[in-house]
Amino acid sequence: MSRFTWFSGRGPALTQRQLERRHTLAEACALDERPLHQQRFVILDLETSGLNMRRDQVLSIGAVVIEDGAIDLSQQFECTLLRAGHQASASTLIHGIAPNAIANGEDPVEALLSFMEFVGGSPLLAFHAEFDQRMLARALKQSLGYRLQHAFFDVAEIAPLLCPQAKLSHPGLDGWTQHFGLQVQQRHHASADALVTAELALILFSKARQQGLDSLPALLQQLNSRRRQRAHSM
Repeated sequence: MSRFTWFSGRGPALTQRQLERRHTLAEACALDERPLHQQRFVILDLETSGLNMRRDQVLSIGAVVIEDGAIDLSQQFECTLLRAGHQASASTLIHGIAPNAIANGEDPVEALLSFMEFVGGSPLLAFHAEFDQRMLARALKQSLGYRLQHAFFDVAEIAPLLCPQAKLSHPGLDGWTQHFGLQVQQRHHASADALVTAELALILFSKARQQGLDSLPALLQQLNSRRRQRAHSM
């Protein structure tokens, strides 16, 4: 059998081993009524070549795991992706990933397969999750021909839901970390941002339990209710 197998049409070319790995990726877990501290979550942060979700590329992935109600530092993921022809831009000043680091990065197919094996079936959390979700989904489709179906939760949306008394002038990740007195090692670094997002998520999970929202379906129901209220008020 040929070492390479091509998808029909415009799909990506993968080796037989890569196809086998893609085939064995875990399916997304259904949301259930288990308490939040009994769930496994993957907290994700991406650094990208820009903010255009149709044109720009994922440059690095950082992720940590919350399991058994705590951040499990033995489960961490960090990877810089190889992007041919990548050049420094205004975004380089933000994320600090030099072109030579991109040139020496990991093959996107291998990196994304490894990341999804790390994720398993777990739900994903991110700060401003829509951006990360769409960028990751696009990268997976282009590199693997894989459709992302995992649940995503936005910590930037959960925080004001559970902390309505907090009146932040700048409700970004910096604003919420300062509000709760968290320390950030290095901003705009995927792994560091994922870690501080996980710390913020644990604080919010504690508040969710205090408010009787101690499961993902209960939390999602309240998020949907808040979305409807905001839509009606616009």
